[in-house]
Amino acid sequence: MDSKRGNRLLYVLVVAAMMSMLLAGCGGNNDKAGNAAATEPAGTEQATPSQDQGSSPQASESQKEEPTERTLVDPLGHEVIVPAKPQRVLASYLEDYLVALGVVPVAQWSVGGSPMGYLQGELANIQTVPHDLPFEAVTSLEPDLILIGDESLIADGKYDTYSKIAPTYALGQEVNADWRKALQKVGEALGKADEAQAALDSYEKELQSARDKIDAKYGDKRPSATAIWLVSKTFWMVSDNQSSGDVLYRDLGLAVPELVQRISKGEGGIWKSVSLEALSELDADHIFLVNSDTATGSEALKDPVWQSVKAVKNGNVHEYPADSSWLYTGIIANRQIVEDVLESIAP
Repeated sequence: MDSKRGNRLLYVLVVAAMMSMLLAGCGGNNDKAGNAAATEPAGTEQATPSQDQGSSPQASESQKEEPTERTLVDPLGHEVIVPAKPQRVLASYLEDYLVALGVVPVAQWSVGGSPMGYLQGELANIQTVPHDLPFEAVTSLEPDLILIGDESLIADGKYDTYSKIAPTYALGQEVNADWRKALQKVGEALGKADEAQAALDSYEKELQSARDKIDAKYGDKRPSATAIWLVSKTFWMVSDNQSSGDVLYRDLGLAVPELVQRISKGEGGIWKSVSLEALSELDADHIFLVNSDTATGSEALKDPVWQSVKAVKNGNVHEYPADSSWLYTGIIANRQIVEDVLESIAP
């Protein structure tokens, strides 16, 4: 072999060896970089400025706590700071709305220790509080929210005293007299406005179904009816636009007897006293009788004048006990009244 050919061969071998070493070095570096990326602990990489700016608000939002209070203005104009989620609610005579919204009161309305009987399936173990809400009794209950329906309870500066015990939200006479408005306002005070509206929507659907059943049986000739309460040998008749009267005439569309129209214009409360002589003129097709005199023999029902009343003679008296819902108002009470009416006149 000549020297030139030998030199070229040696040169090629040297270059080939150097290229092999270079490629091996690059491969090793790539492996190290790959391993470093694979073994880098999560979250240790540094974010770019744009990533930092985007993540900070999200982090701060997640750390925000839900509000613990809400500021409301009740129907009487009082500004009230109420708990966002009240735990000890006192709402005397408004318990129907509370139960409908899934809230158990800290105590329930009563007269002489007797609460509203139709709600005792849900409130059987709840202590009672006198209907006039003595300040000492209210204080001992330690409520975190007081709801007042009857405006007379907060007259003469009493509102200020109650509001010192706990935040006090008052409905006022106009709202309290309309159970639909009352349910919505109670829902607002409890932070359950959506639930209140859903309950109202459900009631309206049930009401339409009830009216359809009555129409199917009677057509355009709706029967007339009235609700009468017998207590201590005295008859009382419900007004045509309140309590069970409102359900009978406005909700269900039953005909209003002339006597009911007449007594409804007179003075008095929801229930008006009516004499036996006046009852003899009652031309109602049906009477829904709340009998509070069963323990004493219901002597008034044996009177010949009562026996002469049209609905009595025709066997269309539908009797209910004193603890039934007929003496009250509210979405639960009214649902039960609607069911009673359907069972009696359109089964």
